[in-house]
Amino acid sequence: MNMDAIFHEFPLLLSEKLALKRIEDKDYHGLFAIYDNKRVFEYCGILPKHNKETVRKMISHFERDYHKKTRVKWGIFINEELVGIIEAFDFNQKVNMVTIGYYLAEAFWGRGIATEAVKLLVEFLFLKANVNRIQAEVMPQNEYSKKVLLKNDFLKEGLLRQATVWTGKGIVDLEIYSLLKMEYMNA
Repeated sequence: MNMDAIFHEFPLLLSEKLALKRIEDKDYHGLFAIYDNKRVFEYCGILPKHNKETVRKMISHFERDYHKKTRVKWGIFINEELVGIIEAFDFNQKVNMVTIGYYLAEAFWGRGIATEAVKLLVEFLFLKANVNRIQAEVMPQNEYSKKVLLKNDFLKEGLLRQATVWTGKGIVDLEIYSLLKMEYMNA
């Protein structure tokens, strides 16, 4: 895994429609719109945040995690508007594997944005960061997230029953989806 490709300089990932880039203080209003909506986090281990100052401070937490090389949170932008977040975390260099997650502001659901954002991130992780395995954990009820992964050629590996504790959800079942670099290169 080429950690330098990820952490030397914050990666800017672009497609015709989207930009995945660093979330800055000026993006606070869009960030609050995402975190203030409980429906966005219905199937996540994240609690909504209804305090504007709490959300404002989160931007510096994103920076801290990036500089500690533990997590990268990209804002998903359309025409400079923050519409969602996609992240890479749990960098396992021994296995050359990373976990991803994503969520969108409710107003942008159903437009193919998450599918395109995952496609951009997968391309970067395989081709620039030289990751071998990308995985995602999904609550079984989260049909939309599973479709996003399947459209990006991820394979459902199975169900981990009562496998983890997610904030606000307690002990949950998780489906594991993965994509290997050799599968990506041969697709």
